[in-house]
Amino acid sequence: MDPRSECTGEVRPVYFKDGKLYLIDQKLLPGSLNVVCGVTVEDVFKYILDMTVRGAPAIGAAGAFGLVIAANAAVGAKTSGDVLEAVRAAKVYLDSSRPTAVNLAWATGRIYDIAKEFAALPGATPASLRAALDSEAQELAELDVRTNRSLAQHGAALVPQGANVLHICNTGALATVDIGTALGVIYECHKQGKSIHVWVSETRPRLQGAKLTAWELMRGGVPMHLIVDSASGMLMAQGKVDVFIFGADRVAANGDVANKVGTYKTAVVAHENGIPTYACVPTSTIDLTTLTGADIHIEERSAEEVTLVGETRLAPVGVPVFNPAFDVTPAKYITGIITEEGVCYRPFAQSLRAAKLKAEARSKEAWEKKVSDTRKAL
Repeated sequence: MDPRSECTGEVRPVYFKDGKLYLIDQKLLPGSLNVVCGVTVEDVFKYILDMTVRGAPAIGAAGAFGLVIAANAAVGAKTSGDVLEAVRAAKVYLDSSRPTAVNLAWATGRIYDIAKEFAALPGATPASLRAALDSEAQELAELDVRTNRSLAQHGAALVPQGANVLHICNTGALATVDIGTALGVIYECHKQGKSIHVWVSETRPRLQGAKLTAWELMRGGVPMHLIVDSASGMLMAQGKVDVFIFGADRVAANGDVANKVGTYKTAVVAHENGIPTYACVPTSTIDLTTLTGADIHIEERSAEEVTLVGETRLAPVGVPVFNPAFDVTPAKYITGIITEEGVCYRPFAQSLRAAKLKAEARSKEAWEKKVSDTRKAL
């Protein structure tokens, strides 16, 4: 994996080398660019939980590499089954760190399923299983990059020349392995010379828009203005927004979308003003087992995220705080859902399933070829 980001020119936010997981510490941006190194499963859990790494695809990649670390750490394993048990335990542990983002459980599930397949092969050893998991986790990370390139091209076709684009949270290279989802669409529009301009919503309470999206877009030379979250409605009413695009942490089978809190009310206002609204997601974020948004678990985070900014206190000590990290935007407010397989439109129950199955069929074909090649090599 090339550790340089295509979009920012900096290191990729997630990469794995010599058995170690390297992550940009996103808590320190934009003040400083610092790379941390995870060498244990506990390190990976901490970095996901405290949002050193954030963004559903980036969390998924980190979780996948966490299982490789678990396999490597099982030094006393005498059989491939012993390594498999270490991987299973690590999956359960890491999945509990961020419950809303489906990509984490999807990525660790993929690596664990691969571990089960390889452990069952005749001639499999702990060493061969570790090597297989390392290879597959690297492939999963590179798949994210290819997926985002394809998604960006599909999305860019929907954005008019000279458009003012509204964006919430951070969905760029920092939120993925590289390129990004909704910001990937913006980068592609800029690359194509569409002369777009981006309204960057600050995204309280963690300010991912102000701290991260603004940092990325300025490095990419994309025209933008940072706005407070509450300004987006005024801009839409004044005709200064042409399209609203955002990412997602989970998409239900009916097209309901869980994303950063504040997305729902922004989508409602966009709908009221006739502004096209698109969620931009890899098919791995589509969860066909979750029937509607009502079934999505919404993570709640600490009161300090709301009452403090850095060391500065904004609210009285002891004030009661409700701090949901996400909300759910009903499908009726969404124009389309952009994926690497194309744009899904209503009825979402049909189009999302078709996109998901198409991506899974391609993945299964590649996997079966790899298993066949491995059997021949063992």
